[in-house]
Amino acid sequence: MTSEIRNDLSPPALSPEERRLCRIAAWRLIPLLGLAYFFNYLDRTSVGYAALQMRDQLGLTAFQFGLGAGIMFFGYCLCEVPSNLAMYRYGARVWLARIMISWGLVATLMAVVVGPWSFYTLRLLLGIAEAGFFPGVIFYLSLWFPPQFRTRVLAWFTIATPVSFLVGGPLSTSLLQMHGLAGLAGWQWMFVIEGLPAIVLGLFTLRWLADRPENAHWMSDAEKHTYRKMLATEAGHNDKSHHFRAVLRDPRVWLLSAITFSYTSGTYGIGIWLPQMLKSQGIELGLIGWLAAIPYFFSTLGLIFWARAVDRGGRAGVHLIAALLLAAAALMVSLFLTSLVPALIGITVALVGTISAKTIFFTLPGTFLRGQAAAGGIALINSIGAFGGFAGPFMMGIAREMTDSFTAGMMLMGGVILFAAGLALVLLLFMRQRESQLATAQ
Repeated sequence: MTSEIRNDLSPPALSPEERRLCRIAAWRLIPLLGLAYFFNYLDRTSVGYAALQMRDQLGLTAFQFGLGAGIMFFGYCLCEVPSNLAMYRYGARVWLARIMISWGLVATLMAVVVGPWSFYTLRLLLGIAEAGFFPGVIFYLSLWFPPQFRTRVLAWFTIATPVSFLVGGPLSTSLLQMHGLAGLAGWQWMFVIEGLPAIVLGLFTLRWLADRPENAHWMSDAEKHTYRKMLATEAGHNDKSHHFRAVLRDPRVWLLSAITFSYTSGTYGIGIWLPQMLKSQGIELGLIGWLAAIPYFFSTLGLIFWARAVDRGGRAGVHLIAALLLAAAALMVSLFLTSLVPALIGITVALVGTISAKTIFFTLPGTFLRGQAAAGGIALINSIGAFGGFAGPFMMGIAREMTDSFTAGMMLMGGVILFAAGLALVLLLFMRQRESQLATAQ
């Protein structure tokens, strides 16, 4: 039976040889891509730690900081689809390397910010530079791994998100302690030291990646043949769209876009402002990074657990709804906990839900989009969703300035995550109805 939501069914088991080849490819590709995504997320979000010094030094208001923190997503969203279509044309190896090098350069230049307008400009350029990286990797991995192996591969890639906060928090606050060294502020040292590795990784990517399994020099001809057969089986069972124009007519794409916009707003709204939430509790600078890392340590464990459950049992749509409901409920409960430790536990559970949801979510587009439609469609979904990275911090900034507290903003973030869960339920019902119609037609 043709299936466009194979993730919600029990997938056929891979043979031992197929599993072995998937593991070889994963060990070859994921460490490099995961490390690049670690620095991608770090360079994007470390501005939250820079603000601990930068806001006072540059005289940025809460509104200006919220606008600057989120404005990068305008450039990101504008260039996301063209970037992924360019990657489809020129190949992942060259295009992903280009993205890494350009975002590393801009992230390093953040050290020269002198006021709100230079802050806005460089954050906008950062979004343009890194546009296409995440959806490009998601599309790239869909060319390499079958659905039975894809969720855990995406988990090991997207684990860079919580790890970037887990490591990035203490790292960033430690770099802030370099304040005054060689005449630079601590936040300037932070941007330089955290921006340069992306340039190095981009140069290494040119030599390390292979665009497709048939180009992999580390596989024998027999292994390549087995790999092609394995991936061809999935292609033959998909309700597939090949051209990008088909994406614009597909309601599933727009539902997916709305879902990721909603949960991304909540995730970034919490993540960008978490250091300043802790600062408002009187936590000293040296401890903020460590405390902010706690939710992401448990998010890492939760992500691995949830990905394995989806790969073993399928039903990705159900797991997506459950993860989002967990996040919304935990965030709402945390609002009624006045002491630091219980509130931090609530935020931790909420981030376990949203970060796990992100991994589960991005297994869904590849179940019905193929070829150019997959490259452009995943980018379109992610670009609309990424705009939530602007909306969340910006709404939190406005709520903070209007109410002089974080409570209203946190309530708003919980509401948009709950809305995402409702949309995920609509998507699941729609996709099941569509599958039933296709089965009847056959």
